[in-house]
Amino acid sequence: MRVKDLPEISKLSTPEKILLVEDLWESISSDESAVPVPESHKSELDKRFKRHAAAPGALLSLDDLRSRIEKRK
Repeated sequence: MRVKDLPEISKLSTPEKILLVEDLWESISSDESAVPVPESHKSELDKRFKRHAAAPGALLSLDDLRSRIEKRK
């Protein structure tokens, strides 16, 4: 379904559209089982948790993270 399929949505103001999106998101997120988590995401989270558990002090500071991001630009 697209916005063009519902002409009433096109008539809404931007703030009204934002409120509509918020309401839609609330209705979706209220039932976690309605949005399945892909196995690849679960696997990645498990991998990251194990890496953190093995070396919990090996986290980047915010400054280090920003520096790494800036170097990639």
